[in-house]
Amino acid sequence: MYLTRFFLPVLRETPKEAEIVSHQLMLRAGMIKQSAAGIYSWLPLGLKVLKKIEQIVRDEQNRAGAVEVMMPTIQSADLWRESGRYEAYGKEMLRITDRQERDLLFGPTAEEAITSIFRDGVKSYKDLPKNLYNIQWKFRDEIRPRFGVMRGREFLMKDAYSFDLTKEAARASYQRMFVAYLRTFARLGLRAIPMKADTGPIGGDLSHEFIILAETGESEVFCHRDLLEGAIPSADTNFEDDLSPIMDAWTSKYAATEDMHDADRFKKEVPEDARVSARGIEVGHIFFFGTKYSEPMGCRVQGPDGQMVTLQMGSYGVGVSRLVGAIIEASHDDGGIIWPVPVAPFEVAVINLKAGDEATDAVCADLHDRLQAAGIDVLVDDSNERAGGKFATMELIGIPYQIVVGPKGVKSNEVEVKARIGGDRETMAPEAALAHVVEEINRARVLV
Repeated sequence: MYLTRFFLPVLRETPKEAEIVSHQLMLRAGMIKQSAAGIYSWLPLGLKVLKKIEQIVRDEQNRAGAVEVMMPTIQSADLWRESGRYEAYGKEMLRITDRQERDLLFGPTAEEAITSIFRDGVKSYKDLPKNLYNIQWKFRDEIRPRFGVMRGREFLMKDAYSFDLTKEAARASYQRMFVAYLRTFARLGLRAIPMKADTGPIGGDLSHEFIILAETGESEVFCHRDLLEGAIPSADTNFEDDLSPIMDAWTSKYAATEDMHDADRFKKEVPEDARVSARGIEVGHIFFFGTKYSEPMGCRVQGPDGQMVTLQMGSYGVGVSRLVGAIIEASHDDGGIIWPVPVAPFEVAVINLKAGDEATDAVCADLHDRLQAAGIDVLVDDSNERAGGKFATMELIGIPYQIVVGPKGVKSNEVEVKARIGGDRETMAPEAALAHVVEEINRARVLV
């Protein structure tokens, strides 16, 4: 892609309404544009990141055996009346009436919709277990939307729902999602720590929030330092195996948000030099809720003895659009965003310091074509902006590698390669630069 053909409305000044770093940088980098309070248009740069995150989430759900469906954004109020939540949900639900005076709503979540789909499609225990997931836009009419995509009213979410015959089987389904989440966040370049969450009136111990550490996090978190280096399950993990050892390894050491924090236990269980107190951002939440929805909505199957059994359910959420902001909160500097390679909108920026010069244009075009042929997402800055402006833009939008092509370097068959992380610079021949960035990017893609 060439910058003169791309739509990239960057801002040099920080908008006054943006309170946190991710909101500021997403607006400045031309990733989003506000349409209404808490509602955003996703512009080309932001959409590329969003789609890459979505695909990684999808990959790991599929790997864990979940099956994708697509549910409507507009749901029937009757389903919510079945579960008892229609009146109880509150003003965050956007209620709608169609021309036939039927009550509808813009879905804030999908427990009712998925339970309805499943109860009408599965009748026997022989068809279990199942896990269905949906990546869809949701709407919650927050009283005070803020922080850009971190707390908007409209958001893209992955929600998965498991259906099992017994609590023991449900625990195995929960463990599969637990492992899938560890892998998902690691592939996104994040270190997400699972922290035990409140299960509310249902009780039990099957609820975890996945938290990344960031200075601008919304809550305080406490954990054992070893969890910052915990082993991520490998790509060849067999999700049909017993995954309890993996889950036990990640949950046996102290980790809690401020709502669940026990200061005395923290001091007792964690040596002083291993205690971590920091700010954190929730990026995922997994939850076992038993028969909360299956019981009132009649989601049952025939069991091995011929008796009807109410199914055990779990839900597993990831805020896909929220992750864009969370990654920025965890990975930025004074110059702008620092994208991990797997989610970068472009992996390489080729900066032409003298667009219109036959020699530099030729080198940039050759690098563009060969990088694309190697499967690398590349952006060539072929604009007439001054060099300082070009560099500032590429720092702002956070592309992992830059290849700088100038008239002097072309004459001596040299270009400069710069890594966004660390800022290391090296001068080399174009051929060597090509090989170097391809190798580095491919290595970053397969770290997990």
